[in-house]
Amino acid sequence: MSTVPDRRIPVAVLGATGAVGQTFIRLLVNHAWFELAELAASERSVGKTYAAAAKWVGNSDMPMTVRDMVVRACDPALISSPIVFSALDAAVAGDVEAAFAKAGRLVLSNARNFRMEDDVPLVIPEVNAAHLALLDVQRVKRGWSGGIVTNANCASIMAVMPLAPLHEAFVVKRLFISTMQAVSGAGYPGVPSLDILGNVIPYISGEEEKIETEIQKMLGRFSSDRIEAAPIVISSHANRVPVENGHTVCMSIEFETRVTLERALEVLRTWEGDQSARGLPTSPPRALVVSDLPDRPQPRRDVEAGAGMTVTVGRVRKDSLFDLKLVAMGHNTIRGAAGASVLNAELLVATGRVRRA
Repeated sequence: MSTVPDRRIPVAVLGATGAVGQTFIRLLVNHAWFELAELAASERSVGKTYAAAAKWVGNSDMPMTVRDMVVRACDPALISSPIVFSALDAAVAGDVEAAFAKAGRLVLSNARNFRMEDDVPLVIPEVNAAHLALLDVQRVKRGWSGGIVTNANCASIMAVMPLAPLHEAFVVKRLFISTMQAVSGAGYPGVPSLDILGNVIPYISGEEEKIETEIQKMLGRFSSDRIEAAPIVISSHANRVPVENGHTVCMSIEFETRVTLERALEVLRTWEGDQSARGLPTSPPRALVVSDLPDRPQPRRDVEAGAGMTVTVGRVRKDSLFDLKLVAMGHNTIRGAAGASVLNAELLVATGRVRRA
């Protein structure tokens, strides 16, 4: 299948002290293909040890191997790793990521800045690995010797995982989607406790627009030098709910062709995704799992499926307004953020697109 590296490849994490940066560290510290070599963050952290710079969050302890690493500036002149994972905030990510790409690094970005650029791939490996061909367009158009690959908004990823096989089989025409998004999606310290405890906030700035456009791009076709967006009419609602981890999306879907419930379930249950995304270190045994239980998926019970990389689908049933409705849920900081970028990097290595330093 793929090009397996004969030795571990050095990688860096930008924005390493934040919540997503910490998830990157958890996923990379014992990675089979990558060696976590460099950590970078904002000016206030530069020169400190990682233990002094980062307020570690979550249920696990800070790995001993990173405690004494000195945090560097987010400057390609100071970072030598050929692969760079960006957990930077969108306010600073654009210029920094472009500088690294220009300097010959492959940047795996979790930020929104480049997602909708015509020449930048927005990738879920199981869904649209072919979109990596945009890297060649990007290098010609921008003159970069490196490149940028983005992963989508976390809620968009949870939606696209079940939509991809259904779209391939029946062609999605219209989509209504309502999300219930975990507080960890807001970063740390995130949403104030008195705003979210016992409450639902029916607004996340910019989220609904991102969901609508990103789904269209990921389900689109690569054509010559750009992605032809899937012509799906999408209406989305985004809500913040008092859940720690796990974004839940409820969808009603209309198709261009007639769909029976039995056939839709068969498509969802048998889908394995793109061949190139199978067997990678971060690939779960099943990227998409269908539950027959009437009250699943639930974040508390299903969010860790596939080490946080599996999306669980349930309540698949006929819809009286459209054709089909279902619920999907996945881990927003793993499958929806850091894990998505790590899997994208593994795909780049497996398909021979990483140029070793």
